Amino acid sequence: MEYTYEQAREILTSSGKFRIDLGLDRMVKILELLGNPQDKLKCIHVAGTNGKGSVCSIIASVLKESGQKVGLYTSPHIYKYTERIKINGEDIPENIFAKYVFEITDTAEKNNIPLTEFEILTAVMFKYFFDENIDTAVLETGLGGRFDATNVIKSNLCAIITHIDLDHTDRLGDTKEKIAFEKAGIIKPNCPVITSEGYEAIKDKADGCNSLLIMVNPIADISELSLKGTYQQENLSLALEAINFVFPEISQEIIDEGLKKVKHPCRFEYLKDRNILIDGAHNPNGIRELKKSLDLYFPKLKRQFVFGCLDTKDYPEMIRILFNENDKIYFYHFNNPHSVPVEKLKAACKYNAKEFTSLNDLPKNNETLTVICGSFYMMNEILKPELSAV
Repeated sequence: MEYTYEQAREILTSSGKFRIDLGLDRMVKILELLGNPQDKLKCIHVAGTNGKGSVCSIIASVLKESGQKVGLYTSPHIYKYTERIKINGEDIPENIFAKYVFEITDTAEKNNIPLTEFEILTAVMFKYFFDENIDTAVLETGLGGRFDATNVIKSNLCAIITHIDLDHTDRLGDTKEKIAFEKAGIIKPNCPVITSEGYEAIKDKADGCNSLLIMVNPIADISELSLKGTYQQENLSLALEAINFVFPEISQEIIDEGLKKVKHPCRFEYLKDRNILIDGAHNPNGIRELKKSLDLYFPKLKRQFVFGCLDTKDYPEMIRILFNENDKIYFYHFNNPHSVPVEKLKAACKYNAKEFTSLNDLPKNNETLTVICGSFYMMNEILKPELSAV
């Protein structure tokens, strides 16, 4: 029977699956039934609050340039679930994606394993990467690390822990040290871990696992990197250390070519023909870095913002950091049960703001930059696919 992407999407978003339920028991059970494909993959595993996807995309691009067959798993997606699972930069084909989704959910239901949306996607990824015989899998955690669905791997080529900040505090803890403890859960026995921040929880986990802890100075030169934004310095530093440590045979020339070809949509992505800047910054630290990057790259342009946010985020602080009295501000309530209503966003903002309706309704001129930010989950509603620079 031929299954369609739309049918698979309906399963993933159905009641009961579209939820967060941290824990590894369900993943262990379903992957055993699938033959434990994750145990046969060579993985680079990345956790952290901000920068995970960029680090993964940088590493995958360089490894592809070196001639490897590289699997890349990131989240969330902008337009379609298939964006999350790539081999050598190509999304998993929709018909193959649907086939895996139906096979895995059918197996789960027959064995009374109530998988979540992210667990289904992660199982699809492991099976697809194994079946396609990739050389290296680059994996981004979904939430946390210790109980994240990706953390069923028993070893890795290396673990990377990116910048840590206060986010998902209801699930991961209300201090950075507690969050670092959760992220450090991806560290495996005798497998190196690379980070640029010296949290005791990471050091203790590395010591307990007899794992080499590599501390990186986050000052890499991003001039060759296709991704822009001041925060990419730290991300690139971590990615380069991983590449040089795990794959020392890759030349600087190949690395430089790989850096020029990195694609990671909605991360300080500039659509020059429309004078639109898209950034998925969705917590105070991300917004702070966005503000710094805007000041650096577009110091002379006026700004108009389209901002929407989930109610699980500290949106009053994000609003305080981002806006000033000279900005035009538009708030957006997108199609998500946790999207903050426009009136609440307005109440948190001391400047005048309007409700966003459409990009076509915004003033357009070369002196004013339109910045869309606050949540990845609203991008597909605001942007038309043909606008994307990817």
